[in-house]
Amino acid sequence: MQHDLHSVGRRIIELQIEHRDLDFLIDKLLMEPAYDELQVTRLKKRRLKIKDTITLLQVQQMPDQPA
Repeated sequence: MQHDLHSVGRRIIELQIEHRDLDFLIDKLLMEPAYDELQVTRLKKRRLKIKDTITLLQVQQMPDQPA
């Protein structure tokens, strides 16, 4: 159980780094005068999917609350 929590925590950190890298890349592309809109859209979708995955993993890490 404890090992699983560390694995989940590590995965969250990896995804947060990837999310931050995508933020940087998207910002960099948007500063170009003739950026590829399709590429930016795909990167934004990937970034959103990563954010959703991070949120899901964080919820799974929380202990169950008594009703």
